[in-house]
Amino acid sequence: MDHATDPVEGTPLIAPSSVDHPLHEATVEACRSVYDPEIPVNIYDLGLIYTIAISDENDVSVVMSLTAPGCPVAGEMPGWVEEAVGSVPGVKSVTVELTWNPPWGMEMMSDEARLELGFM
Repeated sequence: MDHATDPVEGTPLIAPSSVDHPLHEATVEACRSVYDPEIPVNIYDLGLIYTIAISDENDVSVVMSLTAPGCPVAGEMPGWVEEAVGSVPGVKSVTVELTWNPPWGMEMMSDEARLELGFM
């Protein structure tokens, strides 16, 4: 087995979120209000929100992916997330970055999402 192409052990593929920030929960709930039009599950539980980083100044940076690069709403979904998170009281600014690395996969879904979609 060739491990030369594996990421350095201990280096997370997905940057950590600011889970201790007071706005984190409200930001997660805002992300939960956004749905992939093709799947009846919110994008947070689908595992499409990779990182929610919140600065001390309450600037929110969201790194997200889509279920597929050819997703029909690829151009719109970051805007929906920006709008949802931007409406959270206390949030100063929002930037949403789309990434394909690591690529999204079924294993990123929450158990709730898997149950809802009949994968469990």
